[in-house]
Amino acid sequence: MWLIALAALLHCASAHDVDLKGVDGLAKARVELNRLREVKAFVTQDIPLYHNLVMKHIPGADPELVLLNHHFEELDRIALSDMTRSEINELLGKLGFYKKAQPEDEVPEEFRFSPAKNGPLKEEQAYKPSSASLVTENTSSEPSAEVQHTDL
Repeated sequence: MWLIALAALLHCASAHDVDLKGVDGLAKARVELNRLREVKAFVTQDIPLYHNLVMKHIPGADPELVLLNHHFEELDRIALSDMTRSEINELLGKLGFYKKAQPEDEVPEEFRFSPAKNGPLKEEQAYKPSSASLVTENTSSEPSAEVQHTDL
């Protein structure tokens, strides 16, 4: 249940300039790689350190960072072709991705949904009105025959 939203391809010159407001709901990402040395170094050595970042190899495709929401809907695409390894790491830090010291390290609970600002359950509750919070005109403690419990 991971999100992915808006699709926008950034050009090489502005590849690492990301509109943080445009990626609201960001939960994870994947890197799409072809054959670039700097990007390959990032993929082989750095991706294993990031939580909620996976590599998807697509033969012949230009390397891109695809930002996704909790439902795997695409939020944005960032071209990585002209970026260095350090620029990609800096970008992921700016986006809020958690980077472990070692690939086998545990992710602290507070970073479990990182880079998302909230977990998937909180987002779903924002989309669906809660049936438990029905407002009735009768505010007394007496049960009313007119009040229906939709949650039963």
